Amino acid sequence: MNKQDIFQTVDSLQSVFEDCVSTLFTHPETGGHEKFSANYLRQILSSAGFTIHDQAKMEHTFYAEYGQGKPVIAILGEYDALPGLSQKPISHQEPVQVGGAGHGCGHNLLGSAALVAALAIQQWLAKENMSGTIRFYGCPEEELLSGKVKMLRLGMFEGCDLALSWHPMDINCAYEESYLANISVRFVFRGKTAHAAVAPWQGRSALDAVELMNVGVNYLREHVIDAARIHYSTQCDNIPNIVPDLASSWYFIRAPHMSDVLSILDRVEKVAKGAAMMTETTVDIDVEYGCWEMKKAKIMTDICYENLKEAPFPPFTQEELDFAKAIQMSVDPQIVENKNHLYGTSQRIMNSCVEDRSFWKTVFMTASTDTGDVSFNMPMSTFSSACWPVGIGPHTWQAAACAGSSLGAKGAFYAAHVLAGQAFDFLQEPEYVQAAQKEFNENKSIQYKSILNHFDS
Repeated sequence: MNKQDIFQTVDSLQSVFEDCVSTLFTHPETGGHEKFSANYLRQILSSAGFTIHDQAKMEHTFYAEYGQGKPVIAILGEYDALPGLSQKPISHQEPVQVGGAGHGCGHNLLGSAALVAALAIQQWLAKENMSGTIRFYGCPEEELLSGKVKMLRLGMFEGCDLALSWHPMDINCAYEESYLANISVRFVFRGKTAHAAVAPWQGRSALDAVELMNVGVNYLREHVIDAARIHYSTQCDNIPNIVPDLASSWYFIRAPHMSDVLSILDRVEKVAKGAAMMTETTVDIDVEYGCWEMKKAKIMTDICYENLKEAPFPPFTQEELDFAKAIQMSVDPQIVENKNHLYGTSQRIMNSCVEDRSFWKTVFMTASTDTGDVSFNMPMSTFSSACWPVGIGPHTWQAAACAGSSLGAKGAFYAAHVLAGQAFDFLQEPEYVQAAQKEFNENKSIQYKSILNHFDS
C-alpha cells in the first residue's frame, strides 16, 4: 500500500466526513459543555473498532486507540464552538439562534478532518497487519486554552511518540514555529458598599480599583515587548447608585515565549496591587490556566510540508467561488488587499496553492492554543488549510458561515489527506520518528512546566 492508496482510503470516507462536519456544525457547544460532540465522535470511533479511553475528571475528553506497538501517533481533534457566533452557512450575517454558539473557528472542520485521518490509518493498519498505533484525541476547551493542558496533567498523552495537528485558516501553510504563549488571570477586587449620593465617602469602590488597574495596564503597554498582547474584559453587576463592593477584570497576557508572559504577568500584578492600595480595596489574583507557544520542530514540519504538496487539492465550483467572493466582500476591502499583499498575490479569493516551506515566518500566527503544550511534550507538526476566503479571520461570523458550507468542508477534507499522509510516512519509515524525537530531545534549552503546576508550587 502506498501514499496514493491512503489518499484513496480517505476519499472512501467522504460521506462519514461530510456527516461529521454537518452534525458538529448544527450542534455547536462551547468549551466545557461538549457532551453531544464528544459522544458523537466516540460512537463513530467505537463502531469502527477503536478502543475508547475516557477521563473521569474531564467528562468531554477521551482518546480512541487502534493498533499495537510503536510508533504511537496522536491526531489531535477539537470540537468546541464559540459563544455568540451562531451563523447560518450563507453569505450575510444571520444567526441560527440569536446569541447562540457557533463554529467561528471551524472546529467542526478540525475535528472531522482529524477523525477521518484516524479512520483511514486504522483501515490501513488492519489491512496490512503491521505494527503501529493510531490515537484520535478528543480535545475539549481549546477556545478556553485549557483542554490539552489539563489532559497532559492527567497523563492522557503518556506513551505517544509524536502528534499531528492542523487548523482552518485562509492559507495552506506548514508552521515550523507558531502561536503565542498565553496566561488567563482574573483580578477580583473587594471593597465596601455605600449609597452613592447620600454617603459615597463611606464606600470603597471595587469598580474604581478595576478602572485604575486597567488604566495602569494601558500605560504599561508601552513598556513591554512589541510582540506582547494584553487583552481584558471587566465585570461589575451593581446599579449606579451603589458604591460597588465587588468588581473584576479578566486578562489574557500573550507573548512569544512563556518566560515573557510570566515577566509581564508579574508587572500586571503589581499594577493590580497598586490599584487596590489607591482605593483601599483588596484584590485576589487567580491564574486560571495558561498555554505555551509551539516548540520548533523542523523535521516534523519538513514531512508536513511534503504532504501538503502531495495531497490532492479539491477544486472549487463556480458556485463555491461566488459564495467565497460574497463572504470576502462583507469585510473591509483594505483587509483583503493587505492580506493579498502579505501573501504576494493580487485579488485572490481562495488560496489554492501551498505556500513555500519558509512562509510561516511571514504569516506567523499570533493567536494562542493549548496545542503548544503538546509540542513541548513530544514532537508535533501543525499546518493550516484554506477553509475560507483570503482576508477572513477566525472568530467571525464569516468564518462560521464557511465552516458550515461545502467551501469549508473541501478545505478540511484536504487537511484530512495531509494528516493521513503524515501518519502513513511515520508508520512506514521508523527513521523519521527517530529523527524527529532526536531533534526534540536535543532542543531542550527551554524546560516545560505546565502553568497549572507552576502556580501550584
